[in-house]
Amino acid sequence: MDFLIQPWPWYVAGPLLGLIVPALLIAGNKPFGISSSFKHICAICFPANISLFKYDWKKQEWNLFFAAGIILGGFIAAQFLYGQHPVNINPETTTLLKAEGVKDFKGLIPADVFNFGNLFTLKGFLFMVVGGFLVGFGTRYAEGCTSGHSIMGIASLQWPSLLATICFMIGGFISTWFILPFLLKI
Repeated sequence: MDFLIQPWPWYVAGPLLGLIVPALLIAGNKPFGISSSFKHICAICFPANISLFKYDWKKQEWNLFFAAGIILGGFIAAQFLYGQHPVNINPETTTLLKAEGVKDFKGLIPADVFNFGNLFTLKGFLFMVVGGFLVGFGTRYAEGCTSGHSIMGIASLQWPSLLATICFMIGGFISTWFILPFLLKI
């Protein structure tokens, strides 16, 4: 049971994640992606006269079960399988973040930045609400999320997915090196 509690190396976790693509394609030509689940939920809950939500979402209900399994699996892992192994962060990154005021490196995300108490501060609002909106907007604008484009799209040799993944990476680099240091000082 100890192998479930400790972090898995990239050469084990990566191929396992990558095998989802052929498994879904073999299981019925089903595309992998999580952002479409939100669209299905909106189509179920808000069947208003919005053209985006006028489609037969029942053909894609397997995707809702898949997303629910991810949420349930994440909950089980966090509650019952979380070892006391610290997240392995590059020492240079830790030094840079400490210089910006981040002190807590015990969990998967820094609790000094991401917690419900910070939600009502300017920094927390920018990170969680504005950041969440931008991720949602970008996902819709790119017509898919990072898992859909970067795992499924590139594996099936789709040019728009390669372009979207390159843009995701550029946006991540810009955010990390230019926007994050500014936001941490707020």
